[in-house]
Amino acid sequence: MNHTPSAAVPQRAVPGSAPAGAGAGSPSGERPGAAFPRRSVLAVLVCWLLVVFDGYDLIVYGTVQGSLISDTGWGLTKATAGTVGSMAFIGMMVGAIFAGRMSDSWGRRRTIIGCAVVFSVFTILCAFAPNAFIFGALRLLAGIGLGGLVPSANALVAELVPAKWRSTIATLMMSGVPIGGSIAALVGIPLIPAFGWPVMFLVAVLALVVVIPLGLRYLPETLPSEESAADGKAAAREPVGFGSLLRPPFLGLSVLYAVATLVTLFAWYGLGTWLPNLMQLAGYNLGSALTFALALNLGAVAGSVITAWAGTRFGPVPTAIAAAAVAAAGLLVLVTGPPVAVVYLMLVLAGVGTHGTQCLIIAAVASHYPAHLRGTALGWALGVGRIGAVAAPQVGGLLLAAGLGVNSNFLAFAGAAAAAAVLLGFIVTKNKTSKAVGESHV
Repeated sequence: MNHTPSAAVPQRAVPGSAPAGAGAGSPSGERPGAAFPRRSVLAVLVCWLLVVFDGYDLIVYGTVQGSLISDTGWGLTKATAGTVGSMAFIGMMVGAIFAGRMSDSWGRRRTIIGCAVVFSVFTILCAFAPNAFIFGALRLLAGIGLGGLVPSANALVAELVPAKWRSTIATLMMSGVPIGGSIAALVGIPLIPAFGWPVMFLVAVLALVVVIPLGLRYLPETLPSEESAADGKAAAREPVGFGSLLRPPFLGLSVLYAVATLVTLFAWYGLGTWLPNLMQLAGYNLGSALTFALALNLGAVAGSVITAWAGTRFGPVPTAIAAAAVAAAGLLVLVTGPPVAVVYLMLVLAGVGTHGTQCLIIAAVASHYPAHLRGTALGWALGVGRIGAVAAPQVGGLLLAAGLGVNSNFLAFAGAAAAAAVLLGFIVTKNKTSKAVGESHV
């Protein structure tokens, strides 16, 4: 989705867009449509690696949840385990909101590195937690760092790539989330029985000793004030912050994007947190349950590629509507108790749909807002959206504790995906109206 400014909304030159002196303010000094400079490619890859840890963290709690309930002696029940699972997502909500704003004010590189250090240190400490309270507190602190990574990394990448590739690269970069989740499911199958649950959190050592040094070397610093010397004085007068998102011409779409992200993340994080446990409750052993989680995440990887292509061809928001509908349909089929082969297929489709929808929303937000609001807008959408991520583990646990069974979870997540499709339909309608009055278009 492209943002076409009205006369009432002064715009700054953005990297990869087409102002006079095009590309002068981008870190690479590239022209729109130019090939990616090597340093930009390396920076995007580093951001992708950091996003992988977001996906790993999504699934890692699901892989150890059964062990925390049965092996630790912490007295966890299904409901309290859901509460502990929500702690990381509360941290992510806080991190997403404030880091997006910080990246617009203090710079993308500084914010990304700081968030990565916070996430890595507190995730490692989770392996040594002596009780549920400290474990939950460490997960919350790790979540603050992790939640700040995604909006900051997406804002940086949007400024490093040519405008015509922005939506595609934003979608593909988010493939790191299901890839990280797939890694968590794969390594959990042999490692948890052999070494116990703590080893799953020690994987964050890799971020601390490998990915963060790569970020220090290859991530460029960008600040909105650097983008164009010619526009510098005008840009400095432009308001930066959440207030700018919550007034015309951005108010309506900012609310719709945020709520659509909330229900999408409710479905995605709910499945990521509860799926292994749900499949164990349905009668499968831990190894089989984790292969179902793997199917979900492999579907999400495929969804990243499919939706990147479809979003470029048909537009990110119309494609997201279709993806959300696919996820809702797949989850509804699971309620009917289909054969195992169909279960795997439906989970793949659920992965394609839920994660694909979220990728496309991020791509749409990154393209819609001007550069000086991009990090703030991504932080706003993902921060509000994390309310869904916070609620999902808790709701899943409460539904099970109430004796409503495994299918109650699948119905709740299917309903959330369907709600996302409806909200995205409102965005299409609003953008058509805005286009008619010269504000924006999808």
